[in-house]
Amino acid sequence: MTSAARLLPPRVSRNGGTWRTIASCLVSSCAALAVGCGGSTRTGAGVQAGHATLTTAAATVACIRVQAARYLAIAQAGNRRLERDFDALAGRDRDDLAAARADLQDIAATERLFDRRLTGIAFPPQTEKTARQLTLANQARARLTQTAASATSLRQLHRFLPRLERANGPVEAAVQLIRSQLGLPPPETS
Repeated sequence: MTSAARLLPPRVSRNGGTWRTIASCLVSSCAALAVGCGGSTRTGAGVQAGHATLTTAAATVACIRVQAARYLAIAQAGNRRLERDFDALAGRDRDDLAAARADLQDIAATERLFDRRLTGIAFPPQTEKTARQLTLANQARARLTQTAASATSLRQLHRFLPRLERANGPVEAAVQLIRSQLGLPPPETS
C-alpha cells in the first residue's frame, strides 16, 4: 500500500473555510483591480472592460492558488501521517497483530480527517465534483481499512492487504484529476 494516494489534508470547518476562501479571493480581486486600473492612462468603455476582464481572470487565478495551497497543506499533512503508519505496517508491525491493527485504525482516522478537511474548501463546480468523487472513494477505502483493523488474526489481516491496495486506484485517479484542476503537478508517488 502506498500512502501518497491517501492525501489527507487538515481541513478547516466548512463555514470558516468557505468564508476565508471567499475573503482571500475578494482581497486578491481588489489587489488585481488596483494594479490593473492604476497602470492605465487611457479612458473609455473598452479600457474599463479590458480591466474588468483582467481583474476577473486575476481573481480566478488567485482563488485557484488559494484552493491549491489549502489542498496541498491537508494532503501533505495526511501523507506524512500515512507514510509513518504504512512504513510501520509494512515493517516492524507486520507480524504484530495489535500494532498492525493500531496502524490501520490510525490510517482510517487520517483518511476521514482528510475528507472532513477537503469538504471545507470551496471549489468551483467542476473541481467540487472531483472533490466529492475523491471523498467518496476515500470514505470507501477508510471503511475497508477500519474493517481490516478489526481482524482477529494476522492471517485474516493479511488477506485484506490486496483489497486495500485495489481501493487505492479510485482515490489515486481522483487525486490526479483534482491536482490537475488546481494546476498542481501529479503526486510524486502513488
